Amino acid sequence: MTDLLEVSLGPIARGWFTTRGGRAPVSPGSPYWGMNLAGHVGDDPERVRRNRVELAQDIGLAPEQVAWMRQVHSATVSHPQSEGEPTADALVVDGRTDAAKAVGVLVADCVPLLLADARLPLIAAVHAGRRGMLDGVVGAAVAELRRLGAKELCAAIGPSICGSCYEVPAQMCEESVAIEPACGATTSWGTPAVDVAAGVRAQLARLQVHLVKAPQWCTLEDERFFSFRREGATGRLAGVVRLR
Repeated sequence: MTDLLEVSLGPIARGWFTTRGGRAPVSPGSPYWGMNLAGHVGDDPERVRRNRVELAQDIGLAPEQVAWMRQVHSATVSHPQSEGEPTADALVVDGRTDAAKAVGVLVADCVPLLLADARLPLIAAVHAGRRGMLDGVVGAAVAELRRLGAKELCAAIGPSICGSCYEVPAQMCEESVAIEPACGATTSWGTPAVDVAAGVRAQLARLQVHLVKAPQWCTLEDERFFSFRREGATGRLAGVVRLR
C-alpha cells in the first residue's frame, strides 16, 4: 500500500499527500527510488504508470478517474481533458460534469495545495511554486471554484521546502516580498530566503478560505519526501484530492 498522509477536507472530499513509500521501489541508489509519480523527470514511464495505478487503487478509484496536469510554474487554471493532460498549475474538478473524481498535483519542494468545497462536489489541486504563488495561482484557483458555486472552501497544504531552507539571492527575496510580504524569510544559517508556504497561507487567509491543520513538513529536511533542492535529479510526490 502507498504510504499516504491523509488530511481532512470536509464532508465532500478526502485529501492525501504521498511519500517515497510504496510497493514498487527501485534501487535506493536511484534518484527515483520509491513512489515517483512524475513522468517528466527521467524515470521509467512504465514504472510511473504502475505507481499511478497503485495510488489510484489505494484511494479507491480507477486510474482514469484521477486527473493530472502538465505543470509549468504558471497561474493558469484548467479542467480535466478527455485526451492528455492540460498545461496548467491548478486543476479543477466539478463532480457534476467531469468524469474525473480526483485530481493530483506533483511537487518536489513547491507547495501542493488541495481545495474542496463543503457543500458542492468541487475540488482542485494547485502547484504553487515561488513564481506561481507570486503570479496568483492560488487566487485564480479559488476564483474558478467560486465561479462554479463554491461557498465554503477549505484547503490543505502539503510537504514543501520551508522558509528556513529555501535560500534565494537577496534581490529575488526583495522582489518576492514586494509582491507577497508574507513570504519573506531568513534561512537557519542567516541568508535571504522565501517561504512559499507562508505566502500561500497568507493568500488563503485574505481569500477567506479555511486552512485545515496539518504538519508543516519540509521536503528538504525530511528524507521521506523527494526534494529537488536536496537531490537535483529526483522524483515527485503527489497531493491528491478526491470526491467522497
